[in-house]
Amino acid sequence: MPLVPHARPVQDAVQADAGTGSLLSLEDVRAGYTRPVVGPVSLSIASGEILGLWGANGSGKSTLLKAIANVAPLFSGRIRRASDLRVAYQEQQPARLTLMPLTGRDLLRAAAAADPPPPLQRLLRMRLDQLSGGQFQLLMVWAALAGEAQLVLLDEPTNNLDPAAEHLLADLLQGHQGRNRGVLLVSHERDFLERVCTRRLDLS
Repeated sequence: MPLVPHARPVQDAVQADAGTGSLLSLEDVRAGYTRPVVGPVSLSIASGEILGLWGANGSGKSTLLKAIANVAPLFSGRIRRASDLRVAYQEQQPARLTLMPLTGRDLLRAAAAADPPPPLQRLLRMRLDQLSGGQFQLLMVWAALAGEAQLVLLDEPTNNLDPAAEHLLADLLQGHQGRNRGVLLVSHERDFLERVCTRRLDLS
């Protein structure tokens, strides 16, 4: 996957209008790799919403997100997307090269993202290969939230975060609630989802 969470149009055989006010809708979706590991799942998400997907490890949360992003097979059901929907997808472990002589500002410029709030601004001058795992995670989340995407997919964004950084992540997400985008957030931390999401769906 690319380093930067570019907003990109998603095109596939199930592309269709998602319905009035919806960015994305799933109808009885089963997804997996050699066989289905999650589903059937039905959901919809509209602009301005933060929808949280909760479930224990192995419940298929990440697989479902990958199916939505067209990187895991869809075995049955339908995924319907708004026309020309632009999606930013951040994996559980965002890719970072060992030697990366680019700065945080370079990253945000490549993602066409706005400048971050003050707590992250000091990272703009730092090289990406010198950031901690938590700092890199926060910067990547901001790149997705503040870019051109209408739908942002975040897979376990609390990975690598200490309590203070997790609180900052919650602030970033809540600061973008109600904006002209939707967020689909996967986590095994129920308390975090209850704090930041407008709705939650349990996968069990």
